[in-house]
Amino acid sequence: MNLEIRNLTIRYGRKEALSMLNLTVSPGEVVALIGPNGAGKSTLIQGVSGLLPVYSGEVCYGAQNLTTLSNAERARILGVVPQARQLGGAFSVKQTVMLGRTAYMGWLGKARLEDEVAVEWAMQQTGIETLAHRRNAELSGGEQQRVLLARALAGRTPVLLLDEPTNHLDLQHQINFLSLVRTLTRQENLAVLMAMHDLNQVSTYADRVALLVDGSVKAVGKPNEVITVENVGLAYHTPIEIIYHPTYHTPLILPKRN
Repeated sequence: MNLEIRNLTIRYGRKEALSMLNLTVSPGEVVALIGPNGAGKSTLIQGVSGLLPVYSGEVCYGAQNLTTLSNAERARILGVVPQARQLGGAFSVKQTVMLGRTAYMGWLGKARLEDEVAVEWAMQQTGIETLAHRRNAELSGGEQQRVLLARALAGRTPVLLLDEPTNHLDLQHQINFLSLVRTLTRQENLAVLMAMHDLNQVSTYADRVALLVDGSVKAVGKPNEVITVENVGLAYHTPIEIIYHPTYHTPLILPKRN
């Protein structure tokens, strides 16, 4: 089933942060949200996830309108990886990943066998099983980000939302993280919506791209259809040049020299 965002409007007071936005994410694909700061990328992720109230419109998964569901019901459909930040240092990695099962256990619930199995699977998929008993405060930034991904995966949800997940990571950890997300998307047939800044990484790891400007989708399609000199120049107010990868034929952004 698809994730369908229909005529979504989100307001901050009287100001519209998103206006009548439409977007579809299908199983097995990564859709990247791009656009300048303030365009509405994080607002869209937070609105779909339920962190921000929706003024009008719908967010649907199949026949279900997610905006009408309880937090627990929504959490069984949507897994969320927030922007990189420090995790609670007192918690162990396994305890943190187990939080991804809250929608099934309740806040005071005891882990069942199926919860333990889901958490072990999520840690194995993200390569953190050897860190299970380490404290979050002892982890590097890349390790913490994999813990956040494992927490989202532990819910075994069909949809994954990621809000600029590679911010503050070095290049090695960015590439490893995005490669892992792309592999899991295919392997688990996930519908993935991910806000991203680096347009060259978008070209490499996204199946489709949605360009947001001032709270509206200005273009959507494959990377070579959206990441063009015209679109990027107009959205970012920056002159660029584009070359194409010699093997993958994806667009690569270069600054235009004076």
